[in-house]
Amino acid sequence: MSRRKKKRLRLYIEAGLAVFLAAVLAFAGRTGAFSGTEGDQLPVSQADSAEEGESAESTEESADGQDESGISETEGQYPIMGKSDVTVQEMVDYFEQSGEKYPSEELSEGGADTIETFCQMYYDEAVAEGVRPEVAFAQTMKETGFLQYGGDASIEQFNFAGLGTTGGGVPGNSYPDVRTGIRAQIQHLKAYATSDPLIQECVDDRYEYVKKGSAPYVEWLGQQENPEGTGWATGENYGYDIVGMIEDMTE
Repeated sequence: MSRRKKKRLRLYIEAGLAVFLAAVLAFAGRTGAFSGTEGDQLPVSQADSAEEGESAESTEESADGQDESGISETEGQYPIMGKSDVTVQEMVDYFEQSGEKYPSEELSEGGADTIETFCQMYYDEAVAEGVRPEVAFAQTMKETGFLQYGGDASIEQFNFAGLGTTGGGVPGNSYPDVRTGIRAQIQHLKAYATSDPLIQECVDDRYEYVKKGSAPYVEWLGQQENPEGTGWATGENYGYDIVGMIEDMTE
């Protein structure tokens, strides 16, 4: 055999050995044959199962009601957002049962000359943003003493929930008419309830200051009862009082 043929044969043999060695190493790596400690590496099937288990746990956590802010839902609490069975007439009846007189002279200046018109505005504005109408309406009845006022804000401001009032005689925000004041209040409620964007143009000057989604339930509007210590008002049981009013409205 010539020298050239011998050299070519040697090259073929070396190449074949290199391919064989690479195949052996690849197989050993997949099976963990060269691992120093047993159990350091999960088999592929077990690793997949671990990942699937983590995803399932996350799904269960979401199903338990944890939202983007990390707050877990509690059974029996009253959501601010959602569809409602409460009617305008029930809101009207609730006000009339209070025995207070509707301030038609003052509120007619803002476009709501009757309690029926006033309640219809609350219903329409709340539904437009996905807020439950009875939540906003009951809050107004609590904040204004069934539209009799007497606090820092005055009825002429068309501020129905103390927006911007901080105590010490600070009157808070004023609005050009009844509907705008109602809309601002409902947008402020929505800011507390969810991080979803507003549907209508923002008229709430304090919307940007709210930690979005920090109070999805009416009960959590009170800072003392809110898990994060935030909320609409500092008074004890503020949100629970509103829920009690809703229950009276719908009984």
